[in-house]
This record gives sequence, structure tokens and C-alpha cells, in this order.
Amino acid sequence: MSKNLVIVESPAKAKTIEKFLGKDFTVKSSFGHIRDLPKKGMSVDIENGFLPTYEVSKEKKKTVTELRKYVKNSDIVWLASDEDREGEAIAWHLCEALKLDKKKTKRIVFHEITKPAIQNAVKNPREVDQNLVDAQQARRVLDRLVGYELSPVLWKKVQAGLSAGRVQSVAVRLIVEREREIEAFETASSFKITAEFDLGGGKILHAELPKKLTSVDEVRDFLNKVKGAEFKVENLETKPGKKSPSAPFTTSTLQQEASSKLGFSVKQTMMVAQKLYESGKITYMRTDSVNLSNQALTQAAKEIEKNFGKNYVKVRKFKTKSASAQEAHEAIRPTDISISEISGDNNAQRLYQLIWRRTIASQMAEAQIEKTIATIGISTIDEVLTANGEVIKFDGFLKVYMADSATGEEKMLPPINVGQDLPLIQMIGKEQFSKPPARFTEASLVKKLEEMGIGRPSTYAPTISTIQDRGYVEKKDLEGKERDIMTLTLKKEQISEESIVERTGSEKAKLCPTTIGRIVTDFLVKNFEEVVNYNFTVKVEEEFDSIAEGKKACNKMIGTFYKGFHQTIEKAADISREEATQSRELGKDPKSGKPIFVKIGRYGPYVQIGTKEDEEKPKFASLRPGQKMVDITLEEALELFRLPRLVGKTPEEEEILANFGRFGPYIKVGSLFVSIKEEDPLEITLEKSLELIKEKKEFVANRELKVFKGSDIQILNGRYGPYITNGKKNAKIPKDKEPKKLTLKECEKLIKEAPKKGAKRKFEKKK
Repeated sequence: MSKNLVIVESPAKAKTIEKFLGKDFTVKSSFGHIRDLPKKGMSVDIENGFLPTYEVSKEKKKTVTELRKYVKNSDIVWLASDEDREGEAIAWHLCEALKLDKKKTKRIVFHEITKPAIQNAVKNPREVDQNLVDAQQARRVLDRLVGYELSPVLWKKVQAGLSAGRVQSVAVRLIVEREREIEAFETASSFKITAEFDLGGGKILHAELPKKLTSVDEVRDFLNKVKGAEFKVENLETKPGKKSPSAPFTTSTLQQEASSKLGFSVKQTMMVAQKLYESGKITYMRTDSVNLSNQALTQAAKEIEKNFGKNYVKVRKFKTKSASAQEAHEAIRPTDISISEISGDNNAQRLYQLIWRRTIASQMAEAQIEKTIATIGISTIDEVLTANGEVIKFDGFLKVYMADSATGEEKMLPPINVGQDLPLIQMIGKEQFSKPPARFTEASLVKKLEEMGIGRPSTYAPTISTIQDRGYVEKKDLEGKERDIMTLTLKKEQISEESIVERTGSEKAKLCPTTIGRIVTDFLVKNFEEVVNYNFTVKVEEEFDSIAEGKKACNKMIGTFYKGFHQTIEKAADISREEATQSRELGKDPKSGKPIFVKIGRYGPYVQIGTKEDEEKPKFASLRPGQKMVDITLEEALELFRLPRLVGKTPEEEEILANFGRFGPYIKVGSLFVSIKEEDPLEITLEKSLELIKEKKEFVANRELKVFKGSDIQILNGRYGPYITNGKKNAKIPKDKEPKKLTLKECEKLIKEAPKKGAKRKFEKKK
């Protein structure tokens, strides 16, 4: 047993660090937090300074027992968890759970897992920073108070199983409010005038009218006025310009760029970055600092000069805008800037190269650009057209970063001279429509939260995952809508008009609020405004920073918040469930005279005829996709009760019924259910229904590889290949067995040996 025990939070990190320390050091992992607030119960002593009660989770008891053995046989324990507040809290929990002797315990931190960084950390140990621990604990306790006092209110007033979170609820509010902005947006149309001129030799000059026209009549009038006009270059204005590189990556800018350039989700970015950090490839990935160390600046300048030349070097020291930047001391960068590419996993390679390029580009010269504006006169009117272009005179940082999207040739104007006549090929007036604000993507939501000062680097990814997991928000691809676009074209002195159909509003991977997300947000804004107030949430983050800096006491900060919050919780008892869930009466059913309500249920919004007090049971119908509780009308609700709808009959005289179910629209014939996701149950035709039924029957027929008479056991074709099932349990078929040749006895044995549905397999740890 070695004299020194180093404890880190990750096995991968332990493996990397072990390479840099000698035989006198043993490196072990705590596998993250070893203690936390219990999952059940408040576990916060409100009467005694909001003191939390922690416990070692069941799955960590074995880890703690093993670590205690190593501690017992070591002279010094080195706590080497991450350098942010979460890492400091892990170190403190290790001290408490392992009952470490302060005299024999040293805390070390490093921003990168490299040999020099580890050796330097060992030479400069410190004690656990209690202020950082208190800041993390304040966040944890405050979130527990909000969650455990507010969630039961949501269960009683809205729906069982719901929960509220301080930062998560604010993030959902942003998405809900953006969606309502989009819904309230009134689209206005205008016309853009563009022209093409023939310069000869296959070269075309593109120009446009600087202002937009507001109507078709205005466009017609303009095109009629320029019929037979002469077009001439009246002026050429050239201006020098430059483009500067962006700062090195912080957590949020990495998440945004990985989303736009690599198509990564926020969660995926952090998982890949974590692996790169733990393997020693990049510096710590949770940071809001844009600073680079002097060593990194020197190394970057050396690499740029070696690969591109001295004129490409421009050393910069970026300053972090946020005064609260505290998560780490440096931006995200490669630990060795001389390495531009790494081997291994494809996603890791792509993210690493993105980080390398951004780091190198930040220390390169500006791109020098020449901007040209050509003014084109029209002989018949006073209006002018303009053509814009730019030429990259010196590419600078664009040689490394954004080079794939910024090339000089694409934006260059063809050679033209003042006074030159321009023969018109065609002039087009095309209708355009104003666009509503864009829905959030995961990356743009992170950007918004950071701009507002809500959350910190370590909270972005879990926040965005949580609001989706809880069903408040869903990430969707939106198909958009078709609309008519008017286009007027002047060509060879003739004006033609046509209406073309374009699809607009198509979006990918956008965050959209669910009905329950809207209802919970409205409920919280109306009754717990302080919890979801943007300014208040920012203020709380600033107070956490003050605790971390030792300027504010943890329990006092929590006490100030809790007093007003708890009073609001007590007042919530008077809120009716109908008010909270936005339930409302739409009117009376013309047939029965009973009231019709719109409500929210376990599986989403629905309409109901009658009440529980009636002799007959109430009738229920789910809302159709796109219908909203807030604006559904009595007429639309009555339409829903036409379901299930008799579409017609099969040639065998079986009834075909169309309806909405838990998993969407479907048709049913006998015991066969057929999903009709692209169809409306109220509109689907008999012809289309028979076509879908035929396809489903063919699929079912091909699915059955073997059926044993008198037995529930079947051999079916599944998504991942053939398998055996008895309806309750499924069993894999061994690779050396031919599915169709299996006997009933063999199938029964495989079913018996198969794990139950939903059972998790247990794997023995490699020793």
C-alpha cells in the first residue's frame, strides 16, 4: 500500500492522473458524489439554520467502505476533485464521510490533467475552501426547499407527479413566453425588388432596390416605370474593413458552436468534452472564463508562426465580461496546442478539432476585407439599385476558423466601372413575409440564460435535460405551412405575374412547450411570481457568488428567501384546481343539455361532456394535435365527440373505426390497430383506410416466423431481428440457431432463462 492516496471523482480521470504520479501514489475514484440529500423527505432542518442532512447512497456504500480501507493505510490523502463548487463539495463530503484527519488531508486543484499541472498542484496544496462548499450547499438546499414545498402544490392543484425547480421553471417560462410571442405575431408582407444584369462572358451582376415595396400594385407600377429604362453604374464606393476572431470557448459558447457546426445536443457536447478533459486532451470544460494562460498564448503563437507565418500571429488577452466568472481560471483549450488532431472516437475528434481551431484562431490576425458598394442609376426614375460585395485581401484567422463558410470569391462583385451600361436580363418583385421571433434551440436557450445571468456553466446541460424529461418542453421538428407567394417578373419588356406555393416555418430541433408546460408556467407566474421572476433568479445567482467569496452567510441568504416563499405556499391552499389547470366550461351539449368542459389529464388535454354527479358517466375525447386548451371552441369540442367514427366496412363486412388514442390517431378493424399518424381520424377515407390495413396485415404476416399450435409461444421478426415471445417475456435467439428450426421445447427453455421485461442486467465488475 502506497503512502499517498489520491481521490478523484472519475475512474477515467484516475487512470490519466495515475500515469503522472510515482509508485508512492495510489489513485482511486469516488464515482462522483458519495453523499447527498436523501431522495425522500425534505432533509433540511428549517428551524436550525437550514442545516441539511446528508446520507451515503446505497450504491455508494461499497465505494466508501473501500476508500476507508485505503485511507487507513495511507499517510496522506490528496483530494483532487474538480476545481469548481461541485468539485469542492465532493472533496468536503469525502472529508466528512471518510472522517479524514485535517492534518493528513490536502486539497489539490488543476485546470488540466497534464504532468506539469498535476506536479504543480501537488507542490501547492491547500485546504478545502468552505466558502465554495457553502455556495454549492446553498444552491442545493434552496432548490430542495423550492422542490419539496412547491411540487406538492402542483400535485394537488394541477397534476400528480409534477415538480418545480428554481432554474428549470425559469427556463420553461422563457420557452412558453417565446411561443406566445410567435402565436401573437401578425405577419406583414412586402416585396423585394432584385435585378440581374448581363456583363458578358457568362458573368452576371446581382443588384436590388434598397427599400421594400408594400403591395402588388406598387410593384406593378415600379416595373412599368422601368420598362425600356437604361441602367448605368453611377458610383463605386470601396471601404476597407476587418473581421476579428472570437474569444476561446467557455462552456456556453462551446455548447452553441458544437450545436451549429457539429449538430450536437447540449448534453452530448458536455459528455464528449468530459471525456476529452479526463483523458488529458483539453482543459476543464465547465468555465465562464475566456482567459488563456501565458504558456498557452506562447504555444499558440509558436504554432501559428510555424504553420502560417509570422504575419498571422496576433496575441490577444480576452477579458471575461461577467464579474461573477468563478467556475475556472481559464477558457476551454487543448492542453497541448501543438496537437491539432487526435485519434479515437469520431465525435471526440470533431469536438477536439473545433476547440483547437477556436483557440488558435483567437491568437491570429484579423481578416482584412475590402467592401464595395455599386450604385446603379435608372434612366426613367430617380430610384437607384445597389450591389454589394466584399473581397478578402488577407484571410488572417479565417484560414483556420470559419474558412468553410467565408470565402472571398463567393462575395466578390464582377469587374465593373463607373459609367458602364448594364443590359437588364430580368427584374423580379417577390413577396416576402415578416418572420416571428425564432423558437429556442438548446444552444440558443443556453445563450439566453447566460446573457440574463441565470444559472452557471455546470447547470446548463442538466437544466435543459430536466425540462424535457419532465414533459414541460419537447424538442421537435416543425414541418411549417404552405402559403402563396406573389412574384412579378420584368423580362424582355414584358411583365408576367405568378403565384407560387412555398413552405415556410420549417424548423429543426426546436424547443416547444407542452400543454402541461404552459399550465404549470402560468400557475407559477400567477401564484409564485418570485420563483420564476427573471431578476430574482439572477439576484439569487449573485448571492451564491457572494457566499463563494465569503461575503455572505449561507443560512442568512436562504432564510431571507424562505420566509416570503413559505408564506406564498401557505396561501396556495385557497387556489381551486379548476383555476390552476385552466379548466373551463365551453357551453352546453345540444343533444343532452349537459355542460362541456376542457380539462388537462394524465395523458394531456381533453374535453368532457357531463359531470361525475350525473347518473350517466361523463363522455371524454382527447384534443387533436395542434388544438390548445386556451382557444378551443364549443364547435371544435363537439367535433371531437364524433369519434370513434365509422369510416366504412372491409370487403369482409368488418367495421373500420377511426379514433384518437394515447399514442395518436389510429383505425381499428376487429382486434387490429393501425396507426395513422399522417391522417386525421375525422377526415380519413375508406380507400386510404383499406390501403393502410392491407399494409399492416402484410407486416403482421411477415412478422410471424413460426407459431406453435396450442401454445402462446411464437417466433417473430422484430426491429432487431428474430426473437421468441410468449406475450409476457421475450427471449433472444442464439446466433448458432436457425429461428424456423427451433422446437417448442427449445423455445420454452430460452423463455424460462430470459430476464423479465424491464429487468436490468447485472454485470460483475472486472477485478
